[in-house]
Amino acid sequence: MDNNSGFMGALYTLSEWVMKFSVTNLLWILFNLPIVYLLITILFMEQLEIVFILFIPIILFMPFLFFPATTAMFAMVRDWIIKDEGINQLFKKYWGYYKENYKRSVGNGALLTVAWVIWAADVYYFYEKNTAMMILFIIMGILLLVFSINLFSVTVHFHLKFSTSLKNALLLTIGSPILFIAVAMSSGVVIYVSFNVFRFIIPFLTGSLIAFLSFSAFYRNYLKLVSKNTE
Repeated sequence: MDNNSGFMGALYTLSEWVMKFSVTNLLWILFNLPIVYLLITILFMEQLEIVFILFIPIILFMPFLFFPATTAMFAMVRDWIIKDEGINQLFKKYWGYYKENYKRSVGNGALLTVAWVIWAADVYYFYEKNTAMMILFIIMGILLLVFSINLFSVTVHFHLKFSTSLKNALLLTIGSPILFIAVAMSSGVVIYVSFNVFRFIIPFLTGSLIAFLSFSAFYRNYLKLVSKNTE
């Protein structure tokens, strides 16, 4: 009996994909462990002053931990989509991508961290003070989220200069409506389900699934652009 076909083949393929998503997501959390620890600590804090103090190291860690770890995760899912790679040496590959893209990720992260901090400060200031401004900042937050995700995809798919990567990510964000909707909706649905319906998937699926769906949409958009340019 051939285990690579029929029901057994489908079961093996499913287990392989679950393993890839789970291991990559756990590695992403592991490399973000100081940030995760601080966020969990904040959940149990009742004093607002301490919460603000704890956010300071989180902000400082973001460019050096979160963005390199997330870039490595996007590089992993890129391999699955383009090369259809299996589950061999997942940690070795993740660590390799982490080191390979670290400097570029820190640069991207420093800029995006500043942008997100400014956005969060504005939201905090205008919350329950100005409804029109809050709606505007919600829209800006969605734009910034999609831009951030597109920048991860651009970083792992192309080896470009810092300014060129930012320009391409911005053009994709504002110039590709279908890609924008796909990234925004898929990320929003995964985040909502993870935090409001099935919280147990957060350590095993949330980050890697967002990366997979977002890069899939990015790559389909890229192939369409290449096809148009070659016609």
